[in-house]
Amino acid sequence: MKKFLLKNWYKFSNQNKYKRLKLEENIEKRVKFYKSNIENQIYDIQKKIKENKKLNFIHSGHVGDLLYSLPVIKELSKNHDCCLYIKKNRAINVEYFGHPSGNVLLNENIINKLLPLLRLQPYFKSVEIYNNEKIDINLDLYRDIPINISFHQFRWYVHITGVHINMGDPYLFVEETKNFHDKVVILRTFRNRNHFINYKFLKNYKNLLFVGLENEFDDLKKEIPNLEFYDCKDFLEMAKIIKSSKFYLGNLSAGYAISEGLKVPRLLEACSDFPAVYPIGNNSYDFYHQCHFETLFKEFYNKNF
Repeated sequence: MKKFLLKNWYKFSNQNKYKRLKLEENIEKRVKFYKSNIENQIYDIQKKIKENKKLNFIHSGHVGDLLYSLPVIKELSKNHDCCLYIKKNRAINVEYFGHPSGNVLLNENIINKLLPLLRLQPYFKSVEIYNNEKIDINLDLYRDIPINISFHQFRWYVHITGVHINMGDPYLFVEETKNFHDKVVILRTFRNRNHFINYKFLKNYKNLLFVGLENEFDDLKKEIPNLEFYDCKDFLEMAKIIKSSKFYLGNLSAGYAISEGLKVPRLLEACSDFPAVYPIGNNSYDFYHQCHFETLFKEFYNKNF
């Protein structure tokens, strides 16, 4: 009660002390929540990694979030049999315009388009839709930890498991496909855009292929009249096209996560509102400003990788 009265007194008499008390109060709440709800789960995960030969993982999406967990699973697969279970229909707690799964992180349709790509990866024992299986490592735990998650997405899972990885290594493996070697593959979603830039200058270039949703294509075609569209049947086909292309361009999306996993030449439209991903490895750059975008694109377009 004394602290409550003091805080209200400072609210009107001393704003600096009021803000300091509010900050201390917030820290206390976060520490209490962590100690009560998170810490034991982290210790339990460490124990299972140490003692279990088989590990069951669960993730509920988004697609990109799930893909960024793969390097940690790949590393753990060196000494464990790794099985991934994907949970469908977890509600989105914020509004996303044009989200492909509607008001959930992953619906069954999107999961079924993701499964062929995941099942092809050599480090998985199995990948299935979750059906009440026993879970050892909850990869969704990052959503519950009272921290700001605007840091590199690979590290969300590094800090859940304590497993450190070489982020320059590929974590997706697919074969190339014909007829796309001269294409610049583009995917720009409605969310996670950089509003400081535009794509209008690309009308002066050829062989531009969009692989996202049709409404996203229609929106970008307003800026790039010569943009072509390819309707991928699933994420495996998308990955094969990206693997085969001249280079990849896009904003923060499942498409970029695939390009990062394949470690193909790639340009990322950096998002100032959620800078949680950046390129790692050779022939990979991000940009915030129009002049840098145009310079990098021209350099990549004229380069033989």
